[in-house]
Amino acid sequence: MPDETAVLAPNFTTDPYWWDAAPPATDRSALPETTDVLVVGSGYCGLSAAAELARNGVDVTVVDAEELGAGASTRSGGMVSSGQKLVIGGAVKGVDGARMERLLADSISSYEHLRTLIAEKQLDADLGVFGRYFGAHVPRHYDRLRRHGELLAKHTGVTVHEIPKSRQHEVTQTDFYHGGIVIDEYGGLHPAKYHRALRRLASESGARLRSHAPVLKVGPLTNGFHSVETGRGTIRARNVFFSTNVYTGQGNPDLRKRIVGVRSYQIATEPLPPELMAQINPGRRMITDSKRELVYSRPSPDGTRLLFGCRPGMLDLPERDAAPRLHAMMLKVWPQLAGYRVTHCWSGKVGMTADKIAHMGRRDGIDFALGCNGNGVALMTYLGHQSALKLLGHQNQPSAFDSPAFPEIPVPFYDGRPWFLPIVSGWYHLQDAIDRRMARL
Repeated sequence: MPDETAVLAPNFTTDPYWWDAAPPATDRSALPETTDVLVVGSGYCGLSAAAELARNGVDVTVVDAEELGAGASTRSGGMVSSGQKLVIGGAVKGVDGARMERLLADSISSYEHLRTLIAEKQLDADLGVFGRYFGAHVPRHYDRLRRHGELLAKHTGVTVHEIPKSRQHEVTQTDFYHGGIVIDEYGGLHPAKYHRALRRLASESGARLRSHAPVLKVGPLTNGFHSVETGRGTIRARNVFFSTNVYTGQGNPDLRKRIVGVRSYQIATEPLPPELMAQINPGRRMITDSKRELVYSRPSPDGTRLLFGCRPGMLDLPERDAAPRLHAMMLKVWPQLAGYRVTHCWSGKVGMTADKIAHMGRRDGIDFALGCNGNGVALMTYLGHQSALKLLGHQNQPSAFDSPAFPEIPVPFYDGRPWFLPIVSGWYHLQDAIDRRMARL
């Protein structure tokens, strides 16, 4: 039996590749006794809200249960889009036409907001807009992707190119997919550098950032303040804003029941020869597929490595054990990568909602923005900004994602612990395998 660990480089680590350039930060400074707004969670959403509030003179404190930037924001693939995920992910099914238009319009606004923010504030984020290829896992998925492309072009104005399998090598030299579509208005950034830049922006605007302060309990509004118990003491806050996504802990059991965390894994290869990278991804695009348990890949921002992500099986695994499985799956797509080892394997949780739509609003006097559904870089930055404008009374109009309807996960006894995920994931893997087998017959 071959030694699976042979694919691991000598310097292999289970820290995210992104942390090499921009590790999470620690700030154990004393917590304030009072604050105008307490932001719970230091991801893109929380930092975006904190920066806007502080810029407008609000006394803001951001707390995180762990290091600042240790969660999903710096563990993602760093892909940036507008409304594509709403259509391709199926979120707009069953949504009335008027709201669908508003959701798509807000999604486009999130993409433009991100690009404007990075440009105007000169944020070091390695943003590049090179497009994204959606590959058909089996031949019959090609027509489905074409229909999605037509919807996206109609409703969002993006530029869509149909790529039949006969032309696929123009996009990537693989025969694993059966054609697909390319969307030009799609990008990628360095998620940890972007997070570091947002931390600096929020701090320089006047917000306090504090790590290792998990929120344990939020009391009701009394005499104008919530009493918020944390792992490092109690803070009295006029407003509390949860931007914790799937990392919402015991501090808000109600929100925990409305979001489920799906663990996704990624690997980074060791540096590859430029000519090999040019075969795999000559346009430096983001690449995903049409499977239920989708695979996603992209070049590193400097173009030297391939980053490859998926969920390798129905059960969660230690990252060191997951790395050889992801490597084997990568070789199915690009056999020419045989012989190149893995330097990093890490995981993070994707926050999924029952309706596949992100939600912002207020419940029981607590503000929130949650549910990235695998599309969080631009959208959660934008919803943090919109939540801040709402608290300031500066919104021109309510966000389409601000709705009183935020359904619970429709699973009996669900309390934030996804006991059912192995069953769902196993079913998805089985269906994908059946699709592939049937396509060969």
